[in-house]
Amino acid sequence: MADIKAPVFPESVADGTIVEWHVTEGQQVSRDDLLAEIETDKVVLEVVAPDDGVLTKIVKQVDDTVLSDELIAQFEAGASAGDAAPAAEQSAAPAQEEQAADGGEPVQVTDKKDETEHKDQSPAVRKAAKESGVDPKEVEGSGRGGRVTKTDMANPTLKSDSSIKSDNGRPVAESMGERTEKRVPMTRLRKRVAERLLSASQDTAMLTTFNEVNMKPLMDMRAKYKEKFEKRHGVRLGFMSLFVKAATEALKRFPAVNASLDGDDIVYHGFYDIGVAVSSDRGLVVPVLRDTDRMSMADVESTIREFGGKAQQGKLGLEDMTGGTFTISNGGVFGSLMSTPILNPPQTAILGMHAINDRPMAVDGKVEILPMMYLALSYDHRMIDGKEAVQFLVTIKELVEDPAMLLLDL
Repeated sequence: MADIKAPVFPESVADGTIVEWHVTEGQQVSRDDLLAEIETDKVVLEVVAPDDGVLTKIVKQVDDTVLSDELIAQFEAGASAGDAAPAAEQSAAPAQEEQAADGGEPVQVTDKKDETEHKDQSPAVRKAAKESGVDPKEVEGSGRGGRVTKTDMANPTLKSDSSIKSDNGRPVAESMGERTEKRVPMTRLRKRVAERLLSASQDTAMLTTFNEVNMKPLMDMRAKYKEKFEKRHGVRLGFMSLFVKAATEALKRFPAVNASLDGDDIVYHGFYDIGVAVSSDRGLVVPVLRDTDRMSMADVESTIREFGGKAQQGKLGLEDMTGGTFTISNGGVFGSLMSTPILNPPQTAILGMHAINDRPMAVDGKVEILPMMYLALSYDHRMIDGKEAVQFLVTIKELVEDPAMLLLDL
């Protein structure tokens, strides 16, 4: 018999919550099969089977809080489901049998309704149904064969002519035309994001400066070389890689923007780890590009693409999001024209990119239609003076408008 334990959490993560068991007691699994998912403040960690065998006992249930390296289940390597079945049945017998009132034979009691209604639903779906009162039968399923998934329960699309009902049959949200409402608990990740954003706005002297950049030179360069770039490197050429390289060069020139505050101390970093904000179904996450001064544009593009895929699948690891000396957020992909990005503590600055729109601009006394983008730099005024912040942003503007300056180190 072997113990299945929670992963070892880093010092910055105190505990986690089991959000889903993918197997049940007595179920046979193969090596590396996914057993459970544990959500922490930053990422969702997967617990896999150490070998071929049977999960004999689940110690920690869905929604239970677990500590680092804590026992969550027991596992028997090399066993088959048939071997483990008698033990499982024996342990379940006291809860399933009732002695007849006249002292006769035990009567087997089975909740047929629950077995019929929930046999095709995962533990995560049943947990979501219990918390929100949403009946999975009334939700449009997006899984294979129309099965209702955990994501469907988080943002349910009701079937026509249905109302959301609780387990006891009483409606918790009546359908009144288009007017429905639901109440669901925040995930740990969403809670953590909310705490950090609130802390950044309350505990820093945050200020934002704006500028605009002519994207035509960069767009012309991309149009000219994108096919050759993709053919040579196997990844598409985007705008983010040049902004990352431009930000890296600007950080070299203005070390205060690449620094962080630790109590009363200023920590100047001799490396450039740039976080790139990525949106996922679980919330906003910021994976970090390491040593961007040593990365090529192809390296940046391929790494960002890899991070995006991991974020959508919920497979970003703690090592992917630990640290970071500066952050870039691109609200333009969602159509944002201008915004004031919020700091990602303990970092002291964040760059916000926005949508590219054609606008009439005055060029050499003439009006021209140019693709323009607003840039925003939010910074902690306790650490960075306004002069440094403006000059930093102007440096990025100049490098983006004339990409050859990066190559020539000007």
